Amino acid sequence: MNPPRRGTPDFLLLFLTFVFVCFGLTMVFSASSMTSAYRWDDPWLFTRKQLFAVGIGVVGMLFCMNIHYTKIKKLVIPAFVMIVIALVFVVFTGKANGASSWYTLGRYGIQPTEFAKLIVIMYLASLISNKEEKFRSFKKGLLPALLVVGFVCGLIILQPDFGSCMILLACASIVIVVGGANLKHIFFLGLTVAAVAAFAISLYLLFGDAGSNYRIGRLTSFMDPFADPQGDGLQVVQSLYAFGHGGLTGAGFGQGIQKLHYLPEAHNDFIFAIIGEELGFIGSALFILAYLIFIWRGLLIAVRCPDMFGMLTGVGIMVMFAFQAFINIGGVTGTIPLTGVTLPFISAGGSSMMVSLISMGIILGISREQSMKEAPASSKKTLTAVKG
Repeated sequence: MNPPRRGTPDFLLLFLTFVFVCFGLTMVFSASSMTSAYRWDDPWLFTRKQLFAVGIGVVGMLFCMNIHYTKIKKLVIPAFVMIVIALVFVVFTGKANGASSWYTLGRYGIQPTEFAKLIVIMYLASLISNKEEKFRSFKKGLLPALLVVGFVCGLIILQPDFGSCMILLACASIVIVVGGANLKHIFFLGLTVAAVAAFAISLYLLFGDAGSNYRIGRLTSFMDPFADPQGDGLQVVQSLYAFGHGGLTGAGFGQGIQKLHYLPEAHNDFIFAIIGEELGFIGSALFILAYLIFIWRGLLIAVRCPDMFGMLTGVGIMVMFAFQAFINIGGVTGTIPLTGVTLPFISAGGSSMMVSLISMGIILGISREQSMKEAPASSKKTLTAVKG
């Protein structure tokens, strides 16, 4: 007899994913077409690259959505080994915008840090689910998890990519806490990390080179970007001008002016500023509302998963989306320091798009199992009768 069929993916989450991808492609074209036409005589350059990444990501999403998430658990260790090797070699071979973060393949680039976020989340979920109650022990449970996270974060810092490191630390911390770590251990560990971080930043400020001072300037410029509007505060100032120009209802799709060589990386890290300029406060608010619903729905699916691995993986993935969106929008609006983090599904970035879609495939795969468990009683009785 054939095994019972799996349920259907969560419709709302699948629909919102589709909407975000289409909206992201539209905004990437709007934000990049003029610049790419001027520089490379091809207005579709970045849109075509993004569409290529969407194609690969959709294949990955369909694969993860159509296999049981517990089977993905078997691939975690090989994937973790591969991503560590990739992170080690990219420090010596990858160069882009002053950072060693990319592998270049022709006109396309691969950023292993984006994949590292997802793989570390799944590795921690696998580690915690295997240890179960032993995870409350510091030496046998928490310490191995901390060593894994610290090692990967160290490789990311060497690139350097502080924004991704912050997101990975935040996601790992949530997964570890939700996984049942002893809160006393977490508290004292947090104090230690805060003290070490403060000491390291002090040394960074005192003895850092010119590149270090530049990155510190970017981090601190949000407090008063107009103090240096042509230097460290340039991007935030132009971003705020974009929101001011958009007003309540926006200048209209394609009618923004900040993307015309005023706002650097308008199609990438600062695409939310283009959304604010062209769609206005109303359009930006609706987008944020849709994103909040997306995060809420994904977390709801994750916490309902009865399997520890599936639950922790789902929570980690949705926290990753939430933190990344918060850091991106916060930096673009001048609310928090600017770290150069993409807005998932929206910003131009092939690696980010592929990881986002693969991650959603895992969440949607988890939702299929819940759909089967929540089937009507009549269908369950029918299934029992057939088995009998």
